[in-house]
Amino acid sequence: MRGRNVGPMRTYLLAILFALAAPLAAQAQSADLVLCDRLAADPSDPDKPADVRGVAELAASDVATAIKFCRQAASSSRRAMFALGRAYAANRQTGEAIAAWRKAADKGSSAAMVELGVAYGTGAGVARDEAQARKLFEKAAQSGNPRGVSNLAALGGTSGGAPADPAQARALLGRAAETNAEAQYQLGLMLANGTGGQQDDVAARALFEKAAAQNHPGALERMGAFAQDGRGGPKDKDAAKAYYERAAALGDDDAKKALERIRCPYAIKDKAGKLVTTLCF
Repeated sequence: MRGRNVGPMRTYLLAILFALAAPLAAQAQSADLVLCDRLAADPSDPDKPADVRGVAELAASDVATAIKFCRQAASSSRRAMFALGRAYAANRQTGEAIAAWRKAADKGSSAAMVELGVAYGTGAGVARDEAQARKLFEKAAQSGNPRGVSNLAALGGTSGGAPADPAQARALLGRAAETNAEAQYQLGLMLANGTGGQQDDVAARALFEKAAAQNHPGALERMGAFAQDGRGGPKDKDAAKAYYERAAALGDDDAKKALERIRCPYAIKDKAGKLVTTLCF
């Protein structure tokens, strides 16, 4: 009796195992990407989800691990392929970094386009080619990458070779700023400084506020400064301190200095104007 049921029962069990195996494989892949993001994601990568903080520079102790997990995740994620290039670059494997960035750029990663553009613009690992650098920056800028915009402006605007045009950079950033926190921050700086057009503290503050809501460290620090000085809106020392604290927690050095100035507002100097001590509360 039992022998007649072995075939159907085995098929049923295998079906269950395969059904369970697929989610487990997906989880393993996503775990690779999570670890890759944690160790090597670029804070300014537009592909990066809002809940991924990223690292400005890879820690030396994390490079080998980042290469391992980013390589494993790269086959199905252009973000991981770009991060793999960052890990290779941190390990001074320039050729491997450029190869990874090429693959990521071919898949549409604007962050990889920017890194390749920098390589061509400086001749780092490839023959120096300003025309190719400009082409890559233009493509990244058109997709809304803020670094693509700023690098394009620094190179000399469009492929016509015109002088750098801050007004054009402001216009490109304006389009990117509709959705991107880094673009909001960069455009806010241009508006606050009057670069490429009229100065507008109110509009700058609104952009910083949008980017700060997405935990952009620089925008949080600028919101602290604007709230502290009453630029573009109400003056609010408590709000300023809260913004500085959030930015400092994300590693912003200017915010840390601002908090120290708030804590120690009085400076005692000698006759030569040299700082002797500060009075703190």
